[in-house]
Amino acid sequence: MRLLSILMPREKHFFTLFNRHAAYVVEGSRLLIQLFEAHANNGGHEDLINRIVQAEKAADKVTHETVALMHSTFVTPFDRDLINRLILRLDDILDLIQDTAESLTLYDIKQLTPEAAHLANLVQLCSARVQDAIGLLSSMENGPAILRLCREIRDLETDADRVLYGAISRLFREEQDVRQMIKLKNIYELLETTTDKCQVVADVLEIVVLENG
Repeated sequence: MRLLSILMPREKHFFTLFNRHAAYVVEGSRLLIQLFEAHANNGGHEDLINRIVQAEKAADKVTHETVALMHSTFVTPFDRDLINRLILRLDDILDLIQDTAESLTLYDIKQLTPEAAHLANLVQLCSARVQDAIGLLSSMENGPAILRLCREIRDLETDADRVLYGAISRLFREEQDVRQMIKLKNIYELLETTTDKCQVVADVLEIVVLENG
């Protein structure tokens, strides 16, 4: 009994770390929306980019803490490989959000498009559902709800594919400035890839539920 009392708090701490990382992902996606809005209104956005960078750095610390905990814990809540994949794929989402934010300055983009805003909104919606699903992960009784959220993430990622194809098609038809075309295409692809990474997290969560439910 004493051994179990020592192990269980460490096992539960994994879920605390997952939730903390997911919260940083949502914060990053929310800041990205604000960044796009500030950019559209010609407002200052350096502070927003810096806040996204800080969120990414804080999430990196959570990732390292999770990996360290995994290697120092005898009992883990589910398969170690899945724990590793989950925390690293969460990190991928925030890395791409940061890349997108910094690309606005790197590419010196003067004007964003409605399609870019639409894709950023889909990133935020996917991120929110990732957080909701992770928040339910501590009990496999929540398995059906987690799987439902994973399906919603997949549907949103499909929407992002559709928006990306339409956005690139319109770029090639209407954009006369080749440099602007390349810049916007890269922004679109970063945003769509971010939703891809949300789906990858959903795929990992589905495996966890199906193997442990």
